[in-house]
Amino acid sequence: MQIKLLLPQRIKMNPTRYIAKQIYLIFSIGLILSACTRNKKIDVSNINVDVKIERFDHDFDAMRNKPMALQAAYLQKQYGSFYSDFIERILQVGSTKDTAYFKALHEVFAGKAYNDLKHDADAAFPNMDQQNASLTEAFKYIKYYYPQKRLPQVYAYISGFQAQTTVGDGYFGVGIDLFLGADSRFYPSLTNAFPHYLSKWFTPDNITPRVIEGIAREDMFPENDNDKALLNKMIYNGKIMYFMDRVLPDVADSTKIRYTTEQLKWCNEFEGKIWGYFLEQNLLYETDYQKIQKYLTEAPFTPGLGEKNESAPKLAVWTGWQIVRKYMDKHPDVTLPQLMADKDAQKLLNESGYHPK
Repeated sequence: MQIKLLLPQRIKMNPTRYIAKQIYLIFSIGLILSACTRNKKIDVSNINVDVKIERFDHDFDAMRNKPMALQAAYLQKQYGSFYSDFIERILQVGSTKDTAYFKALHEVFAGKAYNDLKHDADAAFPNMDQQNASLTEAFKYIKYYYPQKRLPQVYAYISGFQAQTTVGDGYFGVGIDLFLGADSRFYPSLTNAFPHYLSKWFTPDNITPRVIEGIAREDMFPENDNDKALLNKMIYNGKIMYFMDRVLPDVADSTKIRYTTEQLKWCNEFEGKIWGYFLEQNLLYETDYQKIQKYLTEAPFTPGLGEKNESAPKLAVWTGWQIVRKYMDKHPDVTLPQLMADKDAQKLLNESGYHPK
């Protein structure tokens, strides 16, 4: 498998967390009941999964005090292909096929930038007990629905703000320097790469949803590059979000899609108008990505919709999510694997009966 470095803005529904669940009394009894059915928890207590995020960042830092060649050999044995991916693709300091990169690593370890970042990463993550517990639970759900799925090893690393998550052969990497907390002293100086509407989600409790989303998008259900039409992308993203519904049943919707409480409320209030806009503008079958990208990618709001920039971003993702939810509510006999394997976006839309008012 080719390594994939995932930054928040590169994840297509977008690679980052959450507020509180909203209860809208204006919903009908039918919608409430369907939501309860959708969120009904499954007992996964007997599934044998135990996730322990390996602290590669600690083992890597040991290279400064131990003989570098010996520690490098240990890291290559312990972490397999991730070590070479980290050196060559994330740090970009040379090839692990020779030792020339050791000089660059000595310079990294001696630099103030690395030491300041390591200090803050250690402070934010003295341990990863909370993330281990939440990922264990989520991986149990994946195993429930996909018993044969080979779950990845999870490694924590410091990327120098190069990659929030990394997908490779048998592993999923977490760049903890992009989960330090919204008030991290580093993020204000990185606004060109990570504007505030992204960095406000860079919190420790956002790790598990981003790992699950990354596994879904980049490992289990990669998007078909030939699906150019907005409807196809809408349904694809909706299925990813629904997968997260099932695997993260206790996580708030706002966390999964990275909406503020106000943005989520706005979408629910104007759901009919959002759908009407897509229809009136003949966008469902539009294949020009330049025309549809603003409905799929991370942004502070959606230009042209709402007053005073109050609209939510990535409205095609949110709408696709509602369509898939509606479809699954109407077809309780359809399993999650059957849904994820269904490539017919038009059929899912037609059979969802999605007509918000």
